[in-house]
Amino acid sequence: MKIIIFGLGNFGSSLSVHLADSGNEVVVADKNPEKINLIKDKVSHAVVMDSTNENAYRALPVKNTDIAIISISADEGAAIMTTAIVKHTIDCKIFARSSSSIQDRIFEAMGVDQIIHPEQEYAEQLTKKINLKGSIDNFEIEGDYLVSEIEVGKDLVGKTIIESKLREKYHLNVITIIRKKQYSNLIGRRADKQEVLGMVKPDTVFKAGDILVVFGKTSSIDKYLKLTVKESN
Repeated sequence: MKIIIFGLGNFGSSLSVHLADSGNEVVVADKNPEKINLIKDKVSHAVVMDSTNENAYRALPVKNTDIAIISISADEGAAIMTTAIVKHTIDCKIFARSSSSIQDRIFEAMGVDQIIHPEQEYAEQLTKKINLKGSIDNFEIEGDYLVSEIEVGKDLVGKTIIESKLREKYHLNVITIIRKKQYSNLIGRRADKQEVLGMVKPDTVFKAGDILVVFGKTSSIDKYLKLTVKESN
């Protein structure tokens, strides 16, 4: 996809690099030349410009843009003005970073496709990770459902997925398994690396150290983790 990001604060800069590294064509714009210099070699195109000046958009390669992300946080007025100009000049989806409920309402009235709250979303994700003791990482799907990485319980080692009865006991579906695998490097030294098994089958056998990628409700994952911790003590 082609993505234009306006504003290179911590969030905008990090997002730009991650999106570029994952194969997207990323264009960035910021009025601070130092920020542009720091990132210009990591993205497809970097432009020094004042995004609140409509004439400045002539320097942007906006053709065939899929998404414009307004990540300006320090100046709410500049973020709103930039969003208005982008909506008028670029035919694409618009994601806008908001730092207040008033800004939320303004963006909603402007018809922004998605409003972003990076700090709040990270706080919520971290809260889930802290509350779900034993979970490695979580990704919220919708409402109360998560995709979560959890360590296999000792009582499940040596059992197949169907024998474990994770679905019946905990209402959890195993999507895949991340497993450590030993390999030899060029000088013959043994080392471990993680391998994703892909789509698992009912007769896939759990091994010690497996990380299970499961789908289910937060309460179901919490129930499994509490029982696993209890059994390991």
